[in-house]
Amino acid sequence: MRELLTLGRYFKKQFGQRVRKIPISLQGFTCPNIDGTVARGGCIYCRNESFSPSLKKLDSSIHQKINFSTTNNPLLSLQKKQLQEQFQWHADFNKDKFDVQKYMLYFQSYSNTYAPLDTLKAIYDLGMQLPNVVGMSIGTRVDCIKDGLLELLQSYVQSGKEIWLEYGIQSVYDKTLELTNRGHSTKGIPELFEKTRKHNIKICAHLIYGLPYEDEEMMLNSLKTTLSWGIDGIKIHPLYVLKDTQLAKMYKNQEYTPITLESYGNLIIKSLKIIPEDIVIHRISSGAHDDLLLEPKWCFDKNIQMRYLREKLLQIGIKY
Repeated sequence: MRELLTLGRYFKKQFGQRVRKIPISLQGFTCPNIDGTVARGGCIYCRNESFSPSLKKLDSSIHQKINFSTTNNPLLSLQKKQLQEQFQWHADFNKDKFDVQKYMLYFQSYSNTYAPLDTLKAIYDLGMQLPNVVGMSIGTRVDCIKDGLLELLQSYVQSGKEIWLEYGIQSVYDKTLELTNRGHSTKGIPELFEKTRKHNIKICAHLIYGLPYEDEEMMLNSLKTTLSWGIDGIKIHPLYVLKDTQLAKMYKNQEYTPITLESYGNLIIKSLKIIPEDIVIHRISSGAHDDLLLEPKWCFDKNIQMRYLREKLLQIGIKY
């Protein structure tokens, strides 16, 4: 039976023990398709608070945002304080409940490289100094990598840290990216991935299955194309509909039909047959665990997804 190289197994192999990713969300971060730089409103499906527990705890009275053009970041002291507090809470929880001793910081919400380099360096430097932190994984976009960032991240690799950039690809079809208001195309992604690898930074690509008007062939082609660009890990998410999003309007107007669990399961099976065995599987499930979720209802509970997927995979000799 083939045993998938899940993120947990990868960490165990790399560090000889369990490593837990700690989600970090900091005040002031945003995306260029939210603040008007390339678009407004964000992705048609996105409500960051639905997948980040840390984001819900931030001070909602603070509306200051930072981006590449910020010259003096008034939020830096607060951001560093939030990083330390969020880390300590999650580290204590995982140590007490699961006896986990090592941690990866996961900068999760919004585009976490969309800030001045001096801000990023101050935050990342602090993060790398926190106790028992073996590295960090940074969620970002392909249009949010400025000069100097890869060199900065490479310096942490050279000091012995594990560094991942998690690039949100979602689809390799520019029509889909335009429809979903991503604010960028696929142009330049292969070159960016090559440049990232040359700096010894690991790449995790994010894909979404079930995007509007995409069929199975298109979704699998997004996977094959992304693999051809050269990656170290992958996340695949089902698309779900959240309240107060543009996708919710499309759903209510019968312009969008959510993917079924059966279709998603079949796609995952076909995907795992394509993905090389040395690619780290960071995630194959996702959902919203509150009343923001409209459809599909099976995305309310990740345990439902994983039980179904594990059973399907065992039938073809794959252990998740």
